[in-house]
Amino acid sequence: MARLGITAQLVDVEVDVAAGLHTFQIVGLPDKSVGEAKERISSALKNSKFKPPRAFNKRVIINLAPADIKKEGGLYDLPMALGFLLASEQLKTALGKTLIIGELGLSGEIRPVRGTILYALTARDAGFSRIIVPRDNKKEAELIENMEVIAPLNLTELIEHLEGRNKIIYPPQTKTNAKEEREDTFSLIAGQESAKAALEIAAAGGHNMLMSGPPGSGKTLLAKAMAEILPPLNREEALEVTKIASVVGTLDKNEPLITRRPMRAPHHTSSESAIIGGGAGLMPGEITRAHRGVLFADEFPEFHRDVLESLRQPMEEGTITVARARGIIEYPARFMLIAAANPCPCGYLGDEKRACICNTSQIINYQRKLSGPIADRIDLHVTVPRQSHKKISGTQTGESAAVVRARVEAARARQYARYSADDIHTNAEMRLKHIKKYCVVSDDISKMLANAVEKYNLSARAYHSTLKVARTVADLAGAKEVEPQHIATAIQYAKRETVIL
Repeated sequence: MARLGITAQLVDVEVDVAAGLHTFQIVGLPDKSVGEAKERISSALKNSKFKPPRAFNKRVIINLAPADIKKEGGLYDLPMALGFLLASEQLKTALGKTLIIGELGLSGEIRPVRGTILYALTARDAGFSRIIVPRDNKKEAELIENMEVIAPLNLTELIEHLEGRNKIIYPPQTKTNAKEEREDTFSLIAGQESAKAALEIAAAGGHNMLMSGPPGSGKTLLAKAMAEILPPLNREEALEVTKIASVVGTLDKNEPLITRRPMRAPHHTSSESAIIGGGAGLMPGEITRAHRGVLFADEFPEFHRDVLESLRQPMEEGTITVARARGIIEYPARFMLIAAANPCPCGYLGDEKRACICNTSQIINYQRKLSGPIADRIDLHVTVPRQSHKKISGTQTGESAAVVRARVEAARARQYARYSADDIHTNAEMRLKHIKKYCVVSDDISKMLANAVEKYNLSARAYHSTLKVARTVADLAGAKEVEPQHIATAIQYAKRETVIL
């Protein structure tokens, strides 16, 4: 298998053992790690009581086809070793249509590789019914239905299994029935009712959200509490997220299926390639690792300007195209952006208790870091003010995260049912044709929206964002149609010219 982003292409391993002076060559555009497989294969075969290529006074050539795709990593070790054993008649069985991946240790052990679920999905779609993977990748490969999985610990165990001399016996799997426990910070956050309501709307509809307020007002705590009210991933989404984590190499080998939505929080000094993807191996960036989850950007205006501007395409389309000299890769990037910002460099512009020490030029330059096109792509704009001592020190708690999450899950279920015939999942993903179809408004609502556009100078994108948010508020309320009170709530969070940032 050759990985191209989070897609893969089948690679045929051809082995020719012919008369002539001894040589052992690997061709087919291998990189250095694949070229070094000659030594790993030779030692693994010798230590597993097989004859290595050097024991034959013959010419050994291994071709990895197609030859125009670069082959990287140690996952080709095992298929090349099995191919040589077949060509040298040391293995007496037919492998048939079998996908084989695995890195060999010098002792013959088979080590895990990244991207197993990606390769298994590709093999299944290509009509394969069997896959040979390292033991540590067994549970990951078994996530794919209708696929026979063979997962040996070492080369000797695999050969004995394939020849029917000694079938692999796997240790019994221990099933954990413990219910997943989540923290409940959400109910402990003092005050901030408007921001907490906005978080619920954002979670229910998958909307982007910007919180602005002075330092210490609770913006970061609110953002982190978002993970507590998000619904779990459905099966389709879970496989998408698991595939990305497998390629990155962050999967738990014992519990490989990811069911909780990812929460990524990159530092504001992160580079553009770290955020959008790329680098030496064209690896996924933070926005792809946040796919179907949350990308939390604290100190949002402090991110490099080119990083902020690079978010515009994925926020709009849900994908990111990374074009580098090595190739062009498209990654999924359907994430919720939760951003937190101060109103000025010192953070106290507009604060009732503390005076701002910034001059006009500093404030203007700071606010200009967040461009209009980026701000326009954020559906919910929330001011998070300083809380009084009475609220902070009080013992009264709000609704629990579980109660809020239940409403969010119910709203998401309504959206999944509504968009079952469309190519979207949530209200935030609606395009113009969906808005026209699912956000039909009455004459009274049209007048409300017209007044809001005139009063707050809303752009066309902000107008459509208001309708999307209103549709989510209606879903949370269990209403079939968008009503005036839903529009009023959505307008409350719309981007306005008079709002800081």
